Amino acid sequence: MKIPLYQVDAFTDKRFHGNPAAICPLDRWLPDSVLQAIAAENNLSETAFYVRANEHFNLRWFTPAVEVDLCGHATLAAALVILDVRKEISAELVEFKTKSGTLVVHRDGDRYAMDFPARPAAPGDAHPDLAAALGAAPIEVLAARDYLCVYPSEAGVRSLTPDMAKLATLDRFGVIVTAPGANCDFVSRFFAPAKGVPEDPVTGSSHCTLIPYWAKRLGKDLMHARQISARGGELWCEMRGDRVRISGHGVLYLEGQIEVDSADVAAR
Repeated sequence: MKIPLYQVDAFTDKRFHGNPAAICPLDRWLPDSVLQAIAAENNLSETAFYVRANEHFNLRWFTPAVEVDLCGHATLAAALVILDVRKEISAELVEFKTKSGTLVVHRDGDRYAMDFPARPAAPGDAHPDLAAALGAAPIEVLAARDYLCVYPSEAGVRSLTPDMAKLATLDRFGVIVTAPGANCDFVSRFFAPAKGVPEDPVTGSSHCTLIPYWAKRLGKDLMHARQISARGGELWCEMRGDRVRISGHGVLYLEGQIEVDSADVAAR
């Protein structure tokens, strides 16, 4: 069995930057164990699989270790593949059915704009090892799916050298660290070592939490954000009630195919 494979650098207009995602179009769903094995073999922060269903597409995301309920960069990458590489539909937008409901991505000039659910963070008790795991105490800690840890400056976020083994023992999916940006509205980094992603280069789903926080703090709905990982990426953000709009560029890096034998499927 031959499965098409595309690798897209998301949230950047330059190859070798942003967040690489693998995208695999399928005619039908394979066993979950096979999907997980492919994601582990790809060894990227996310591999996305989609199956067309009439005018929409069913979409799922896997890290090398687990299936996740929401992923931004691989959704943007899947839309790029459908709209501009494979040209599977002639519309200017693509609708995905996912574990997080219906997600719509449309062209916005030379960017791809995603409509995602907002996930505002709320005050709560932080894990007692959180500050030690990050290596420096934040000035504020909130929580949604992930911990949201706020620092005074971009320089402080850049200088963090977290203990990944300690982060992996915490009681949330991941940890977002953020601060006001020196040349943008806000910056962030994202860590999820327990899920197979020590530091994610650029994270769309974390901005479902970041956008509500910074919209309230800055008193504005339109924002420009940067994720300051080693690869780096840019996001254009908008608060829209209980939804957020996350836009970014994408660049095709690789096109190929995966070989999966029927015996591989049966064995798993």
